[in-house]
Amino acid sequence: MNMYGAPVDLSFKAISNLADAQSEEPSSGLRPLKRNSEGKFQSGSLRLNNNNITNLYDLQKTISHFLAKPSQVAWLDLSFNQITNIDKVLCELPQLRVLYLHGNRIFTLSEVDKLGVLSHLHTITLHGNVIESNKAYRNHVIFALPGLKSMDFSVVTPQERLLAQISHRSSNPGRRNVTD
Repeated sequence: MNMYGAPVDLSFKAISNLADAQSEEPSSGLRPLKRNSEGKFQSGSLRLNNNNITNLYDLQKTISHFLAKPSQVAWLDLSFNQITNIDKVLCELPQLRVLYLHGNRIFTLSEVDKLGVLSHLHTITLHGNVIESNKAYRNHVIFALPGLKSMDFSVVTPQERLLAQISHRSSNPGRRNVTD
């Protein structure tokens, strides 16, 4: 996988509304950002962490504003914001592989289920959200996102995946999978 280029870094910009992000200039990192002829960045990564973002209403516009190939965004950092739910706009990022949502305010565990349509998603962080206090938290996320290799910076093991399937079945006894 070619992530082509450094991440576009809009972290620590006090952004509360994604529409405002478009007027920001990305921070320069260790690797220089490359722009195409239209002035858009040749990157598959966007950092919006450590802001005051409450909703992802203008996420697609923001991605399209900054990235030369918006449909190829593979890495998105939304950690340490004020996000309360997982917006369906995240499900419109078909190449998303890494999603950081830790340190937000997501309080409904079933919100994670929406991300199940992201077939390439292999890494997610959700710790530091209210949902972490649910005892079924890790099992639920692993079951909802079958392609996960890493969750909250720790590897998802085959045993955990099996346990997640078993606990899901026992908590939904009336529902049977086709494989049963």
